[in-house]
Amino acid sequence: MEERIPTRLGDGSYAELTRSEIRADVEAGNEAAVRRAKVAPLDEAEIDHLTDIYASPSRFTAVDIGREVVLSYDGCGSQCIGTRVNDLQSYEQMLGADLVELWHMDYCYKAVRTVLPHEQGAMKAAQAVLTAPVQYGAMPDLGRYTRPNGPCPNWSELMPLGRIDEARAAQEEAVEHLVRDIVLVCQGMAAAGADGFDFDTSGAAGDADLLAALTAAETLRAEFPDLGIEIGMASECTLGMHGQLEYRGTRLAGMWPHDQVKAAAQAGAHIWGPAVNINTGKTCAWNAARTVALLRRACEEAEIAVHPNVGMGVCGVPMTLRAPVDAVCRASRALVDLLRIDGL
Repeated sequence: MEERIPTRLGDGSYAELTRSEIRADVEAGNEAAVRRAKVAPLDEAEIDHLTDIYASPSRFTAVDIGREVVLSYDGCGSQCIGTRVNDLQSYEQMLGADLVELWHMDYCYKAVRTVLPHEQGAMKAAQAVLTAPVQYGAMPDLGRYTRPNGPCPNWSELMPLGRIDEARAAQEEAVEHLVRDIVLVCQGMAAAGADGFDFDTSGAAGDADLLAALTAAETLRAEFPDLGIEIGMASECTLGMHGQLEYRGTRLAGMWPHDQVKAAAQAGAHIWGPAVNINTGKTCAWNAARTVALLRRACEEAEIAVHPNVGMGVCGVPMTLRAPVDAVCRASRALVDLLRIDGL
């Protein structure tokens, strides 16, 4: 009888599986990616390696010495230790962060625009005491521009009524507002000394949301050629809420990772952060295999740095507020070992 090994499901709960069951989950996750995204399957050696990672009963696992990668952080500095700036210092000095991010609790550019002078002061203070690069980050969050709190009609209300043209026009109008706000905020943060900008969870509201992030990145790259720009994704496949929008001749709806990274590079981003959403009913081994299979082509073809998001609910990490370290380290090692990524 095979020994049962403690592992986790995508919701963070414990499960006990045999090595054979874990391997079967790895194979199933691989097959799910191939079937859905039409990507090349993992080979036997890659499946064996993933099985070894997730079949280990160890509490913690890690990459081999000499194969460590850059650690960039979004959303750090949550005022858990003193001020937000104190938190950034703790990430740099205690957690070994290579890049940290200042952010506002209402994490979107529309909201930050209203408190920009306050955020500029915080950025200036952070730059005075940190050595690691400090970027400023927020979500594009296109939905913030819909009524009643925004200027545009709500396309999610229009579409069920069959008013498709009006819904598309509303999204296009919202893109113009969002691009203006992103550029305004980033110009202000650059003046305060920011080392770069992060457009976190781009595409969360669909293809129009991603278009705004790409357009803003292109504008900022022209104005600030030496500052960093990171585009972090919301999903492995861009939702077609509009369906007809294009960036440089390529339709955004339905983009898989290997297309997303090319668009980010064309827009002038330095770092692309892919996100592959978790299936909470499957094991972490299943989710990790699906993630690796979905991202491999993108990593092979990328011309900019690739930093997969290993936060809660993406890229093999369970959907829990405080992700268990045994799951995070396994997902991180799988990505580094099999994809040769630039950072996490």
